Amino acid sequence: MGKRDNRVAYMNPIAMARARGPAPNSGPTIQDYLNRPRPTWEEVKEQLEKKKKGSRALAEFEEKMNENWRKELEKHREKLLSGNESSSKKKEKKKKEKKKSNRLSSSSSSSSSSDSSSSSSDSEDEDKKQGKKKRKKKYRSSRKSSASSTSESESDSKDSTKKKRSKEDYEKEKEGKNHRRKRKKADRGDGPLSSESLSESDQTEEVQAKKKKNNEDKDKTDKTRKRKKHKKHGKKKKKKIAGSNSDSE
Repeated sequence: MGKRDNRVAYMNPIAMARARGPAPNSGPTIQDYLNRPRPTWEEVKEQLEKKKKGSRALAEFEEKMNENWRKELEKHREKLLSGNESSSKKKEKKKKEKKKSNRLSSSSSSSSSSDSSSSSSDSEDEDKKQGKKKRKKKYRSSRKSSASSTSESESDSKDSTKKKRSKEDYEKEKEGKNHRRKRKKADRGDGPLSSESLSESDQTEEVQAKKKKNNEDKDKTDKTRKRKKHKKHGKKKKKKIAGSNSDSE
C-alpha cells in the first residue's frame, strides 16, 4: 500500500487576475463626474432669490405669531390685575363687616358682663393664687440650688486657701532656715559673705557632716567588734582555768 498524493497545484493570484482580463465597469467614472451638466450663472441667481423669498416668508410668519402672543399676554395680565383689585376690595369689605360685628358683640356683652363679673372675678382670684404658689415654688428651688452652689464654691475656696497657706508656711520655714544658716556662717566669719561664698560654704559643711557621720559609724562598728573579741577571749580563759582546776584535783 502506497501513500496517497495530497499535493495541490499552486496558483499565482496575479497571473490569474491578468488571465481574467479587465474588470467590468460598475458605476460612474471620474470623466463622467467632470462632464456632468452644470447650471448657468442666471440659473444660480434665480435659485438664490427663491431661497431669500422663503426666508422672508418665515420671518413674516414669526412676527405675526409674536404679535399674537403679545396680545394674549396683555389680556392675561389685565385679567390678573383686575382679579387682584377685586380681591383687595373684598378683603376691605370683610374687615369692615368684622369691625361692625365686633362692635355689636361688645355692646351685647357689656350687658351680660355685669352678670358674669362675679364669676370671672372668682376665677381670676384662683388663677392669681395658683400663679403665686408656682412662683414661690420656683423661688424656693432657685434658692436651694443657689445655696448648694455657694456652699460648693465656699468649700472649694477653703480648700484652695488651705493649700495656699500650707505652701506659704513651707516656703516661710525654708526661708527662715536659710536665713539662720547664713547668720551662723556670718557670725563664724570675719565679715559679710556673698551668695556664692555662702553656697560654697554650705556644700563644704555638708561634706564635713557626711564625713563625721561615716567616721562615727566606723568607730561604732570597731567598738562592737572589739567587745565581741573580748567576750570570746574571756570565755576561753574561763574554760582553761576550769580545766586546770579539774586536773589538779
